Amino acid sequence: MNPPALQLGTWLSLGSPVAAELAALCGFDWVLLDLEHGCASEAALPEQLRALRGSGTRAVVRVGAPHPDLIARVLDWGAQGLMVPHVNTAAAAEAIVRAMHYPPRGERGFSRTVRAHDYGLRAPESTPPPPFLAQIETREAVNRAAEIAQVDGVDVLFVGPADLQHDLKQHSASVAEDFEACLRRVVEAAHAAGKSAGLLVRDPAELSLRVKQGFTHVAVQSDVAILRDAFQKIVQTKSAPTP
Repeated sequence: MNPPALQLGTWLSLGSPVAAELAALCGFDWVLLDLEHGCASEAALPEQLRALRGSGTRAVVRVGAPHPDLIARVLDWGAQGLMVPHVNTAAAAEAIVRAMHYPPRGERGFSRTVRAHDYGLRAPESTPPPPFLAQIETREAVNRAAEIAQVDGVDVLFVGPADLQHDLKQHSASVAEDFEACLRRVVEAAHAAGKSAGLLVRDPAELSLRVKQGFTHVAVQSDVAILRDAFQKIVQTKSAPTP
């Protein structure tokens, strides 16, 4: 059996439809529209989703917290995947799955006329359930990764590297495993349950290493960081010696 193909994404934090459209035109498999740490409110989300319509790029939305009303709203607007931060237990994952799904699997409110169903032009039954990317961001989540992966409706265990590294640092006296060991445990837990593992990386040169480790849903860099780095390089030319 061939290994799963890499699903290459990037982080979009500006809330810009232009950035979303450009990422799609460049050929990313998916983009993360960030409502947790992003620069715009959820009111900016619909236009970003419209900018991606008709492209081959999936729109995954990260909500700031697992509130059922927010989850239902972004799915009604047409999010093609949901990422939720700080999923520390199987019970928390199950609650999110229930918020994502209509009865009988879940408790999501039903409307035929939302954008996700083309405002009533498409049968809701033809809309597949969106994938759920559960973020593993604490030592507790790593320890419970196997349980979280077993929840029906969890599709990807997605490591949030900044939060996980911060959490490990805060508990360094009582935690024997380092960050790399935690990554291996998450990959093993995901694969054992037949699920995928994901990760955000900042350096494109790191991508091949993470793919070899078994990560298939990898986001590289963010629009903010790409612009920041490019702006810095331009400004640095000001002080460069004249040939």
